[in-house]
Formats: sequence, structure tokens, C-alpha cells
Amino acid sequence: MTHAPNSPEARDVAHHLHGYTNAVRHEEIGPLVIDRGEGIYVHDIHGKRYIEAMAGLWSVGVGFSEPRLVEAATKQMRQLPFYHTFGHKSQGPVIDLAGELISLAPVPMSKVFFTNSGSEANDTVMKLLRYRANAMGEPKRKKFISRIRAYHGVTLASASLTGLPANHRSFDLPIDGVLHTSSPHFWREGRPGETEEAFATRCAEDLEAMILAEGPETICAMFGEPVMGAGGVVVPPATYWEKIQAVLQKYGILLVADEVICGFGRTGNFWGSQTYGMKPNVLTCSKQLSSSYLPISALMIDESVYRPIAEESGRIGTLGHGFTAGGHPVAAAVALENIAIIRERGLVDNARVVGAHMQKRLRELSGHPLVGEVRGVGLVAAVELVVDKAAKTALDPVGKLGGMVANFLQEEGVISRAMGESIAFCPPMIITEAQVDDMVGTFAKALDRAAASLDLLVG
Repeated sequence: MTHAPNSPEARDVAHHLHGYTNAVRHEEIGPLVIDRGEGIYVHDIHGKRYIEAMAGLWSVGVGFSEPRLVEAATKQMRQLPFYHTFGHKSQGPVIDLAGELISLAPVPMSKVFFTNSGSEANDTVMKLLRYRANAMGEPKRKKFISRIRAYHGVTLASASLTGLPANHRSFDLPIDGVLHTSSPHFWREGRPGETEEAFATRCAEDLEAMILAEGPETICAMFGEPVMGAGGVVVPPATYWEKIQAVLQKYGILLVADEVICGFGRTGNFWGSQTYGMKPNVLTCSKQLSSSYLPISALMIDESVYRPIAEESGRIGTLGHGFTAGGHPVAAAVALENIAIIRERGLVDNARVVGAHMQKRLRELSGHPLVGEVRGVGLVAAVELVVDKAAKTALDPVGKLGGMVANFLQEEGVISRAMGESIAFCPPMIITEAQVDDMVGTFAKALDRAAASLDLLVG
């Protein structure tokens, strides 16, 4: 595609290396340049409006251009535009936000540590738990368990926790000491005649076998998203987290809940941990913490994690970890106002009620020749595409069909995301049932276009 010289698209191609993008392909087609947004919609620089069905990146909970968040940032910028939290220093917004998060935690938590992204939060957890293991005289307890198809970030350590090939290939990842147990995707991994409960038992048995093979005394913690996000919105099968936690407790292994996508109402409860009965020792959050208006993330640790870390910092003289912008006062002020909006406007309830409508409407597409599975909870869902329903297979190479449908969908006015063959839906939590109907109706048109192009459309 040829862009006018000095156009935003041409300048982007000339100067900008994009994440999660085929750089060679980007040189050919250039970017979709977004200019503004309001509510659930964004507009490109040519004036075309789109439903942002991914809330940006699973993250703009209260919608785009919320005046209260703009005002919160402006007010704090005028008062104290920056200060750090090193060396016994603090400031009002970070103190208030730490207290707010502790009060909202799904299980009793002791302290909050602030970072700037979900990747940094999970990376920090790994560092802190290694520090804790040394403090407790357990120097061998340094291994971490994640899951195939998990997504926990992109730093060297957090990308190692991530269980997706694209995050490992050519990066020489994962690093040593990071293990991946079974994916809990029942539709894909369940055996013929196996119930969800039996599949969950098998996943727990796989986990226990891995722990025993490695040596329980070497395993520090298991990381888990309540619902897997970027791995394809994989909803855990019935009894899954109950059985997984029983194994972890049996061997004294900590549970880290990655709530970066699920937190702040997305699943219909404030935390995904509440939706699935998880009782984590550590919880990480980001994205909807500030609706991504500014970068901020946090991790919460319980007393059993905090106390050894605190005592080790006393022995050494400091906790030698932190980020310049961790707990940034402007980001913290925006996060506080964002949480207030979520509570005042009943957006957790909206995610549950309107989310049920979205799940129903998407499931009405199950008979379409390209739809293999519809899965999700609350206001997060995925539709997995196939060309052969019985074999559960799509086109070659993997991602070709998903990319085709996502492109058609964008042309029709809805921005989504293809994760392999799965099309994700995670709209702002302010979305209405009528807007869901518009979004799903447009998706149906995109499916029909793809099916017609493949000569699969019937009737």
C-alpha cells in the first residue's frame, strides 16, 4: 500500500518499530492511525469510527475520553507532577491507592508494591519470591510453574512465564527454572467422553507429576490467570482451580494470581479470583487499574510473603529493587479516580449483566460454518474459528483464518484481535446491550465475508 509522502502512515513506517507486528509486512501496508476516542468508540485520522472491541488492549474499562480521569491527571500534574518512593519517600496518591487496593483485595493482603506494567509486576514477583526463598533458608526453591498458553508479560523473566511460542522463538526463552504445565482448554485438550471435572483432575495430576519430578523443595510458586487472556480467553473447566490449589497447598507452593486482564470487574466480579475461588498469596494487576490512561501496575503480597522479605531487607540494609516511575503520583491519582468510577457507575454489575448478553449473542453464532467454539465469562470472550468442525482445524498456516476474519471485521468497523484462530472480545465495561448487538452483528458480517471467500457459506 502506498501512502502519501510525509503522511502519518509514511512517517510511522519510516521511523517506528511496533510490538506484536510483522515488521516486513508493516513496511508494505503501514498502520491504522487512531486519532481520538469516546466511550466504546475510536476514530482514525480519516474520520472512520470503530467499536473498540478490545478496549485498547483489554484495558480501557471506563471507556475513552472520560472527563473525570482527564481532570484527575490535570489536578495532580499541577500539584505534584512526579515523585518517587525510594528511601522512605512517599506522596498522597500512592498512599491512598495502596490502601484502596488492600481494602479491595479478594483475600487478606499485607502490602502493595507499584510497577509500570503487568510484565514488570510479574517480573518483580519472581525477583521478590527468589529473595524470600533465600531469606527463609530455602535456596533451592527457585523454580516457577506457569501453563502452556499462559500470558504473563514480555520481559526476559515474565516472557518465560508466558507459554506462547511467539514470545519464545528467537529470544532464547524460556530461561532456566520456568516450567509449563498443561493448558486448561477443555474443548481443545479434553479427551473423548471426558467430563470437565475429569479433565480438571487430569490437569491437577499433571501438575503434581511435574512437581514430584522436579522436587517439591525446588518449586517456589505457580502463576495463573483466572481466565487466560492472550492465550485465547481460555476459561478454566469446572473444579479446575479447586483441584490445582489443593496440589499447591499439599507441597507448600505459593499461588500468584495474574489479574492484569481479569481484575477490576471484567469477569463480573471485582477480581477473577473471586469468580473462580482462587486464594492467591500474591496478586498482580494493571490495565484496568487506570483504564490504561497512564501506565501503572501493582502487586499485592500477603503477610507470609511480606514478612520474610521485610526481614531480609533489614539484614541487608535495603530492598534493592524499584522503578523510577513506580507509584507515579499522576498515574496513582488517575487509578484512584478510575476505581471510583467503576464503583459509582456499577461497572462490575454491568460486566456481569451485559456480559451475559454478549456471551449469549456470541453463542448464537455457534452454527456458523466457521465457528468452532465460543467461550468466555463476563465481558471477555473469544470465538475460535475452524473450517472443519469435527476435526477442530482451520487453515494452514496457523493464524491465517483468524487474521482474515479480523481484517474483515476491522473493515466493517470493529477493532478486535486475532490470537491464532481465536477472535477476542473485551470491550469497555461501559458497553450497553444495544452496542453489544451492533458489535456481534458486525462480527457476523465479517464471518459471512470470510466464509463466502472460502466457499463455505450455506443458504
